[in-house]
Amino acid sequence: MPGTTPAAPRVAALVGPYLSGKTTLLESLLHTCGAIDRRGNQKDGNTVGDAAPEARSRNMSVEISPATGKFLGETWHFLDCPGSVEFWNDTQSALMVADVAVVVCDPEIQRALTLAPLFQFLDQHEIPHMVFINKLDHTDVRVREMMEALQGVSSRKLVLREVPIRDGDSISGYVDLVSERAYQYKPGEPSDLISIPGGIEDREAEARQELLESLADFDDDLLEQLLEDTVPEKQEIYAHLTRDLGGDLIVPVFLGAAEQTHGVHRLMKALRHETPEVEKVVERLGAPSGNPLVQVFKTYHMPHTGKTSLGRVLRGSVKDGMSLGSNKISGLFRMMGHTQNKIASAGAGDIVAMGRMDDVASGQALSASGAVSGVDWPAPQQAIYSFAITPKKREDEVKLSAAIAKLMDEDASLSVEHNQDTNEMVLWGQGEIHLQVAAERLDNRYHVAVESRRPQTPYKETIRKPTKQHARHKKQSGGHGQFGDVQIEIKPLPRGSGFEFTESITGGAVPRQYIPAVEAGVRDYMKEGPLGFPVVDFAVNLFDGQYHAVDSSDMAFRLAAIAGMKEAMPKCNPVLLEPICEVHVFVPNAYTAKVQGLISKRRGQILGFDAKQGWSGWDEVAAHMPQAELHDIIVELRSLTFGVGTYEWKFDHLSELTGRLADDVVASRKKAA
Repeated sequence: MPGTTPAAPRVAALVGPYLSGKTTLLESLLHTCGAIDRRGNQKDGNTVGDAAPEARSRNMSVEISPATGKFLGETWHFLDCPGSVEFWNDTQSALMVADVAVVVCDPEIQRALTLAPLFQFLDQHEIPHMVFINKLDHTDVRVREMMEALQGVSSRKLVLREVPIRDGDSISGYVDLVSERAYQYKPGEPSDLISIPGGIEDREAEARQELLESLADFDDDLLEQLLEDTVPEKQEIYAHLTRDLGGDLIVPVFLGAAEQTHGVHRLMKALRHETPEVEKVVERLGAPSGNPLVQVFKTYHMPHTGKTSLGRVLRGSVKDGMSLGSNKISGLFRMMGHTQNKIASAGAGDIVAMGRMDDVASGQALSASGAVSGVDWPAPQQAIYSFAITPKKREDEVKLSAAIAKLMDEDASLSVEHNQDTNEMVLWGQGEIHLQVAAERLDNRYHVAVESRRPQTPYKETIRKPTKQHARHKKQSGGHGQFGDVQIEIKPLPRGSGFEFTESITGGAVPRQYIPAVEAGVRDYMKEGPLGFPVVDFAVNLFDGQYHAVDSSDMAFRLAAIAGMKEAMPKCNPVLLEPICEVHVFVPNAYTAKVQGLISKRRGQILGFDAKQGWSGWDEVAAHMPQAELHDIIVELRSLTFGVGTYEWKFDHLSELTGRLADDVVASRKKAA
């Protein structure tokens, strides 16, 4: 190994699919670094990561878990990231500030596909990354087959760094392909150096040659050495590995079993020697000049400590009590899971938690003058799943809005909508578990329990034929009475026209001051037509009427207009309109046919499909689909595609809905009313 290594704090993000063992790997890394005395496990609920009650109850990561340790005198910050695609926003934020990503996967060939979106993101942002094939203590899968499967979803060259030593059905150690030394695993301790077992020499020599040839793709001098059958020095090979990893040219692959600590010490040594420093992150983000510079990437709202902003110091140093623009750091901490350890200062490379930065949002870069622009930061995903929510206690309505605002501050992929058509508060996110976790946090952290249900589809209605209607509102109850008389003409308009109001009064039949009241009455009625839904795409013309010099008023004409609409609209052949969305589904091309079937099954109209731009082996299917069919389509789509399929959507137009489906919608509306 090279002798000189950087001493600045570095950051490794642990990423990978759900159940790949990232949190277990974090425990082993922290134990290897001496940061914890004994390794916890998720079953007992005593791990450093996944400390939130929502994570404990599910045995899964639902947010970034930061932790810190020292390895051979150097500071390492680890960011344990959620594996579920529903919490991808946290994962991508952690990756943006990491020096290196450790992609954790299990040795199941069919699950290699689940890494495709992650590899795509890493390569798009040129983030150096290694692969740790976990759970290799007992497996029938050959490493060569696993490498082929992983290479199929990675655009960067995968470089195997070890070959396993098999002992019957289990893997008892490995041979390092650079040092050409063999090691035998010892649970909970560094591996023992042993002689290379007989029978593995040919496989080791072949794998080492493949490693060197992969490195030679990026260096002509090394290629020339190989062509001349010259064996490069080990120090030179390590230098190539360090350079190529830092440039996101190669992906080193390591083997192990985190639960047994197999291969963890070897992984930690590779991280120490080959991971680039924080300057590479600064360059990658396009961060502006100036000291200090802190990139905030995660926000927590803690029950007892309030808002905490997790950031990486990219340049300079920060101290407790200093100001970053208008925000003063009120407490500087290093986090171990949810435990905050107070510190006085932090320097370039460090991960810090800053207290009471109330005006700071995740994704912002901060300097002494405040927030700075120009940093390359990914946008949150579009929301694709929703719940309609109401507080269980009516008096919690005001608290609910404030609590949801804090949830959205923590997670930008959550959003809330107050739907005017259905009069519902709709919480939007990335899937059912995502929103269930949000609901649990509302209860656990903010003591606002909510009830959730499927949101209503915002149907509309319109008319098919015109009519004329006369209506009068007359009331006498002593003193001034009420009198308003209108004659209106109603006619349909082309789809998407909305509503038009005109008047053609002659001779002062309706005085000018009362005409706005007639329009207001029509708009009042539009909120709920004869089928029970808002009315659109029609025009109303006021062409005649009568008034009384004493008894007429704005209210009288408004009520007359409402009465006229109520009588006229059922005669206009009302019809239900359902919202149709433009949908773009993204899937590996092996699943394109299945997805087209899914779209057709849900009353979708396929517009076509093409290769997804920038994604090898992926397709983009375009379709028009009823919004009513989109509510839980992501669940079925992910089930069909090993969790990697997704889609984008936007409202496109309203379309007539007739027949039994329309009858069921109208009947359901009347029952609810």
